[in-house]
Amino acid sequence: MRLTESDRDSALSVSLDSTAEAGPSFPPGSSNGHNGTATKSNGFSLPYTNGSSKAAAHEEADGHPSERRASSVARVSLPGRTLYDDSYVDREEFVRLVIQSLRDVGYMESAATLEAESGYIMETPEVAEFRRCILDASWDSAEAALVRLGVAEGEGLWEAKFLLAKQKYLEYLEAGKTTAALHVLRNELAPLNPELDHLHALSSLMMCSDPVDLRHQVGWDGANGTSRRRLLMDLQRYIPSSVMIPQRRFATLLEQARAYQQSRCLYHNVPLRNQSYSLYTDHMCDRNAFPRVTTAVLSVHEDEVWNLEWSHNGKYLATASRDRTAIIWRVEFDKDPRYRAYSPEFTLRDHEYHVGCVSWSLDDSILLTASESRITLWNARTGLRVRSLDQHTEVVTALAWLPDGSGFISGGLDRKIILWDADGKMRDSWGRTPIRVTDLMVTPDFTRLVAVGMYDTMHAPPEAAAGAAAGGAGTGAAAGAGGVGAGAGVPRVAETRIIIYDLATKQPELSIRLEGELTSVKVSQDSQYALINRASENGPPAEIHLLDLSTGRVVRKYSGHSQSKHVIRSCFGGVDENFVLSGSEDGKVYIWHRDSGVLLEELSGHGEGSVNSVAWNPVNERMFASCSDDKTVRIWEAPPVDALAASASGSGIDVRDGSEEHEMENGKGKGKGRWDAPGPSGSASASGSGSGSMSVAALASGAGSSAAGASSSDAESGYGLGSTTALF
Repeated sequence: MRLTESDRDSALSVSLDSTAEAGPSFPPGSSNGHNGTATKSNGFSLPYTNGSSKAAAHEEADGHPSERRASSVARVSLPGRTLYDDSYVDREEFVRLVIQSLRDVGYMESAATLEAESGYIMETPEVAEFRRCILDASWDSAEAALVRLGVAEGEGLWEAKFLLAKQKYLEYLEAGKTTAALHVLRNELAPLNPELDHLHALSSLMMCSDPVDLRHQVGWDGANGTSRRRLLMDLQRYIPSSVMIPQRRFATLLEQARAYQQSRCLYHNVPLRNQSYSLYTDHMCDRNAFPRVTTAVLSVHEDEVWNLEWSHNGKYLATASRDRTAIIWRVEFDKDPRYRAYSPEFTLRDHEYHVGCVSWSLDDSILLTASESRITLWNARTGLRVRSLDQHTEVVTALAWLPDGSGFISGGLDRKIILWDADGKMRDSWGRTPIRVTDLMVTPDFTRLVAVGMYDTMHAPPEAAAGAAAGGAGTGAAAGAGGVGAGAGVPRVAETRIIIYDLATKQPELSIRLEGELTSVKVSQDSQYALINRASENGPPAEIHLLDLSTGRVVRKYSGHSQSKHVIRSCFGGVDENFVLSGSEDGKVYIWHRDSGVLLEELSGHGEGSVNSVAWNPVNERMFASCSDDKTVRIWEAPPVDALAASASGSGIDVRDGSEEHEMENGKGKGKGRWDAPGPSGSASASGSGSGSMSVAALASGAGSSAAGASSSDAESGYGLGSTTALF
């Protein structure tokens, strides 16, 4: 948009004056990120004060640049239309965006100088006048200007006029001018033929008792708030962008560039507040800043560790084990790994059977544990048992607190989903569900419950029922409802399903069938996606599915890990949940880039047997934990600087794959087996509670060799035996 000699002065004056009133992006009085006292060097030794001297600041106190200074600038004419000879960027568009940006941050005189020198203006006097009409509530003039600004006849013009009339109607109501508001409703809004429900909703606002009630019902902050500026932003959609530049357009383009670079950075794990972001260079996170080495091994449990979860403040880690205990660990994550203390704060021993689940309350004051069919509430600050709950009749496989902390939900193989108050009183129940629940989770937005499990499709044949009676029927990582343990030779008679419930009505919204056994579900913080672990013994390879909860479609699959017989749990991790990580039956931790599905790391370190569960610290984005059949819990972090230096010099820890390899002397049998797996005699383990229990294949070769293997490994690497040990 060229500035001609004849209208240069008036155009400059109008465009700048419009900024003082409407401010293309910022309201009047904005500090623009400067406090007026701090100085910056900007790469030079001399400080500057927002780029203008006191004299210049005085000249622009009323929002107008110095006419004398602007008129003294010589106009520069450049050949061509693009920014550079080899560029596709239009010079006029670029310059106009620069002018807008200068005005946005307060450099009014610089913007005026650039307009005079380039011959381009940010916007025409008509646009500036339109802004003033909106901000001054000159509704008739604003409506007349719409066509002049290029708003196309038809639906676009109708919608723009409706927005103007609606704002006028609300402001009349707020001011108590009921008659004028009724006139607008009848003669301006109704003739535009909006949806009948919308028109009725607007008319009902006339019954509001006062302006506060009106603003509350509409979600509107009034004429003296930001509503008129928001209206400008809404109307912007109908005006050609070449006529009225979208607000903060340069900042929007920069944000898009940052988001693109972030999406290309596979190891991105840096918060936006971090100073590593710079316009001077492309963003790329260093792999050495990614958590991929073991900084501590927690070795207090006496048997396989099946599950773990961080407290919300990130300072405690709860672990559940086959040894019938749960442990609350204190982890000083905010200290240097070399001097950090790891200690078992409380060992919760009053469990009759193996412990399979742990879950922290919202304020971290209560820890839930599940042992077979019993749920126990523990005071996490004293380690004392508060209450035990026995309403389930089979194994409790999932515990999930409500997002507001008012209660929790439990699910089990008995097809029950129960809602409890925070103190353990039963509040509600889903009744008998179609699936034997293997895991569930409530979405953070408090709208849905996502459950996975085995769904019956037909009755088992008589021979299958007989086999179930002998072998201890149940559902788990590899067996369905009505099925039997491994090696029984009975065909499967059930399928696995994901059921998404409406949390308020308890009615199912979606029921999705997936191949393979489903052992874990995690929901993203935006409540849009669920992460589902799918085991496979004889069918397609094991995968982790990223499910869109709105459409029920699998949008991404992650593969490479091993899962066929055991319960493996995955999770989201890192800044903005950029990563997916999971344990595996090959004893490794696997990490994928969430958006691309690229496998980033295979982390060795645990002994032989499955890595059963992983959990990313919710406060420290560079720390996660894993637990394994080798009886240990490992803390994973970025390699310390001195470890990297030692690696570079050929000594010290090898940071390429996480830590030294663990040698096993005699190998290890099945760790945590199927929930229906038979014991050595062909029946369920004696520690189970009958049909549907979470049983373990207690093979003699696994019971002792795991400890021997882990101890041998730790002795060779200098970790210490049966203790909590930091590695740096």
